[in-house]
Amino acid sequence: MIEAQDLLLIKEIEQFVYREARLQDSHEYDAWEALWTDDGMYWIPANGDDIDPESQMSIIYDNRSRIALRIKQFHTGKRHTQTPRSRLCRVLSNVELLESTGNEYRVTANSMIFESNARGDTIWGARTEYLLRRESDALKMAKKKVMLSNNDKPLYTLSFLV
Repeated sequence: MIEAQDLLLIKEIEQFVYREARLQDSHEYDAWEALWTDDGMYWIPANGDDIDPESQMSIIYDNRSRIALRIKQFHTGKRHTQTPRSRLCRVLSNVELLESTGNEYRVTANSMIFESNARGDTIWGARTEYLLRRESDALKMAKKKVMLSNNDKPLYTLSFLV
């Protein structure tokens, strides 16, 4: 039987995942960056889901300082693939708490991301794994791994936050 405190934790995790998606869709990059821990890792594998990012190519493999640099680049206005910005809309499902250890939570979710831009319309499907960590009284992302369903095929320029 699920305890009331577990239900509250699950609801808090769901709300965190939904908030992150909203911030990404609305291009609120500073607020999105604030969701990360100081040792955060953002990874989008290429050519499969279980590759070694240290020895094989990834679409994105950013540590915390690279995440900050990516956000600064968005603010320059020189990200020409995002001029004008893509219109984004995410649908999230199957948010699941897989493991809870101390102040860390391993979570997965599915997403469909609709992107509309000058190039046309694209639908991106993904399975995302999160490692969330409670710092003070807030959840933060310590790791985010986005496994695009079609990461083994040539992709359009992925110029927004997945």
